[in-house]
Amino acid sequence: MRILFKLLFVSTILAAAGMAQMSTNADPDAVKFVTSDIDLFWKAYDKATAENAEKIYQDEYFAPGTDGLQLFLKYRIGNAKALAAQIAAARKCYEDLREPSRRVASFEPKMRASFQKLKELYPDAIFPNVYFVIGRMNSAGTLAPGGLLIGVDMFGANGNMNTEGLSAWHRSVLGPIEKVPFVVAHESIHYQQKYSLGKDATLLQHSIKEGSADLIAELISGGHVNMHLKEFGDRNEEMLWNEFKQAMNSTDLSNWLYQGDQAKDRPADLGYYIGYKITESYYRNASNKRAAIKEILEIKDFGEFLKASRYEEKYTK
Repeated sequence: MRILFKLLFVSTILAAAGMAQMSTNADPDAVKFVTSDIDLFWKAYDKATAENAEKIYQDEYFAPGTDGLQLFLKYRIGNAKALAAQIAAARKCYEDLREPSRRVASFEPKMRASFQKLKELYPDAIFPNVYFVIGRMNSAGTLAPGGLLIGVDMFGANGNMNTEGLSAWHRSVLGPIEKVPFVVAHESIHYQQKYSLGKDATLLQHSIKEGSADLIAELISGGHVNMHLKEFGDRNEEMLWNEFKQAMNSTDLSNWLYQGDQAKDRPADLGYYIGYKITESYYRNASNKRAAIKEILEIKDFGEFLKASRYEEKYTK
C-alpha cells in the first residue's frame, strides 16, 4: 500500500443481519462494493466531542458496521480509543476527507471494469467483495477471506488537504481519492497469487509479490498505485538494482519494504519498484502475454523467475 501495508490474512466472521455477505465470486459482475461504513463514520464523527468520542465511535460506527469494518477494527484500527486519538491529532485532515470519501461509490464502474479485465486475462480469477472504511491512517488496503478492506482515510489528498498533525511519511503517501480504483486493483491481485510467503521468505520473494501486483493492477486498471516510487526509481534504477541484488536473498526487509516512516533520504518501500521492474521485464519478454499473467500469479521458483525475466541483463557488463 507505499500506501500499501503488509497484507494480513484474517479469519472470516459471520455476516451481520442486513449486511453484505462476505464471499468471493468467480463472476466480477457479482462483486459487491460496500460503502455504508463511510456514511456511518461521518454520522458518528459529527456527534463526537472530546468528552464522548470513544463511546460514540464504538457505539455508532463500529457496533453497527459491516463485517469488513469489524475485521479492519480488529487488525488495523485496534479500538475506539486509538481512532479517537488519531482523529484528534489530525482533525483538519479528517475534515478535508469528508467530500472525497463520499465520491467512492462513483468509482464502482471503473473498479468493476478492472475486475472484468482481470477475468479476461486470467480466467481462474476470483473476486472478493470490497469494503470501504475509514480508519486511523495506518492502512490503505488489507485482505481477509471474502473481503477486500480499503482504508479510505489514506486517500483524501486532493490538493487542499490540511496535513497539520501528520508525520512527514503520511504527507508523502496520502493519495488523491481518484487513486482508490488502482488500490482496489492492486489488492485484488493478491487474491489471485497462488503462493504464500512464510517467515523465511526473502526480500526477492516479497518484492516480486508486491511488484507483480502493481504491474498486473496497472494492466487491468490503467493506473499505477505507486507512482511516486516509479518516478524515483526510474531516475535511480541502476543504483537501486545494484543495492537490491546484494540484499535480495536475505530475509531482512527493513531497507526495502513495509518501512512506514523509517525510510531516510528516499521513499519507503522501494522493493515494490524493483519487483515491478522484474515482473515488467518478464511480461515484456513473454511471447504469450496471457500465459505470462498465469505464470506471474503462480510463481514456483522466484530465483528462476528472476532469471527468466532477463531483467539483470540490463546491467550486466
